[in-house]
Amino acid sequence: MARILITGGAGFLGINLCRYLLARGQDVVTLDIADFDYPEREQIEEIRGDIRDRAVVDDAMTDVDIVVHAAAALPLYSPEEIHTTDIDGTRNVIDSARQTRVKRFIHVSSTAVYGLPERQPSREDDPRIGVGAYGEAKVAAEDICFAYREQGMIVPVIRPKSFVGPERLGVFALLYDWAQDGRGFPMLGDGSNRYQLLDVEDLCDAIHLCCTLEVDAVNDTFNIGAAEFTTMGEDYQAVLDYAGYGKTVTPLPAEPAIWLLRALEALNLSPLYKWVYETAAKDSYVSIEHAKAQLGFQPKFSNVDALLRNYQWYLDNQRAIRNASGVSHRVPWSQGILRLAKQFF
Repeated sequence: MARILITGGAGFLGINLCRYLLARGQDVVTLDIADFDYPEREQIEEIRGDIRDRAVVDDAMTDVDIVVHAAAALPLYSPEEIHTTDIDGTRNVIDSARQTRVKRFIHVSSTAVYGLPERQPSREDDPRIGVGAYGEAKVAAEDICFAYREQGMIVPVIRPKSFVGPERLGVFALLYDWAQDGRGFPMLGDGSNRYQLLDVEDLCDAIHLCCTLEVDAVNDTFNIGAAEFTTMGEDYQAVLDYAGYGKTVTPLPAEPAIWLLRALEALNLSPLYKWVYETAAKDSYVSIEHAKAQLGFQPKFSNVDALLRNYQWYLDNQRAIRNASGVSHRVPWSQGILRLAKQFF
């Protein structure tokens, strides 16, 4: 049994990974600025604190064998919060792990490091050109991890596609809210682009492989995503079909819609940020062949499987999430002026 520290343990990935590891008999410690308000609270050791606070991080590192670094300030945070959390916080955590001789440091990065690539699918050795403060910070955080790997640490770096599953809300709550209310859903472009997603359980599988396989296999960088996905229009339509109102996705001319969303973001009237709307009408998928060959990674869920599993969780938990709002993946994002637009679909 390993003692595993999860930073960001109270977040969407954090709780799913806690449950996954507990089911496999692991000793789990979480470090998060937010409260760990789940039924599993008595089964883990919870440490409340900010990864930017080195003293708290050092305390959390006591007797830890493996760190899974999943804490991050997400794109709706201010650029300063993103920089200090995703860059300075990552440096804090990995340096503390080195000082305490942690055996493995698994860094959960993002395919946002590829920015808006011209070539699809993106591969691990492709250029990294992050878009916006979040994408740029993810690139910088990876560079910190690579530097510590060069110093001899075991540092697997995982780049997941956008992942969904139980507890995931955020931007996906827009689709689920509109579907539940019997509305159609607008789509930038004609929906024929291929946009790969990922089920959080498959992501947990990949992380667990990095925890347990031989060092030579895991000390590398891996794209993680669904193996089965069709077009964005078809995948999102599956949610509307499941809702049962006979509604459809509605194509919108991409270029004028993107200009409008840029203006709404600048005015703080829309929750959609640049990387979401700039990529929504384009192909966006990564090669997972390296992870399959080196880790034996085999995703179980298609895009549609993941979306419908998440949507059913959304339906089953209406009472708990009805009045929630914020900027993390665990709560619905405020729809802003987009709530008015829902009336037209």
